[in-house]
Amino acid sequence: MSGFKFIAYLERLRWIKRWGLKRNVVEENVPEHSWNVACIAHMLGLINHRYFGGNVDAAKIAAIALYHDASEIITGDMPSPIKYKSRVILDAYRTIEHEAEQELLAKLPPELQEDFRSLLISKEIDPLFHDYVKAADLISAYLKCRSEVAFGNHEFNDALKDLERRVRDLALPEAHKFMSLFVDHYTLTLDQLLSEHDQANFSNSSIKS
Repeated sequence: MSGFKFIAYLERLRWIKRWGLKRNVVEENVPEHSWNVACIAHMLGLINHRYFGGNVDAAKIAAIALYHDASEIITGDMPSPIKYKSRVILDAYRTIEHEAEQELLAKLPPELQEDFRSLLISKEIDPLFHDYVKAADLISAYLKCRSEVAFGNHEFNDALKDLERRVRDLALPEAHKFMSLFVDHYTLTLDQLLSEHDQANFSNSSIKS
């Protein structure tokens, strides 16, 4: 059989569930999480431009974020409480993760491997880009926990507090700006979102008339 298996591998990420040690009101798979992280990471890059006068490559950051968990098609998703339980476990997992990244890269045509090396191989990702993706990853996890708690799921109470602290401690002003701009509306229902939209339109119409 001719061809390469990279896209077929990525397609199967949908079956890998996150937050495996917790009861979830709304389950989340790896592609859903990766898309969310990519959106947040891209926004952090744009915030860097517009609010802080920076020039980071927002598109590259988004691309790295999109693939940041791709190796989990081989390793699976290891819950953070287990991954960070001890230095031995963490070092062993990172070794396995590196091997998985190399194996996944090999599923691409040779002509494309150099294009993907800086997206898939964590050791070769620019540290600055890594910081943005890590911040987006933490924010995404925080929003997930906030949503679960809003649904009355107390399984996520402690995780929410921990992630809130970790996001607050980030040495990245773009992350704090993102939180101030977007987080308050995250748990609104569709009716509440539409109601605010209707009120804004009514106010604008009143001003014009």
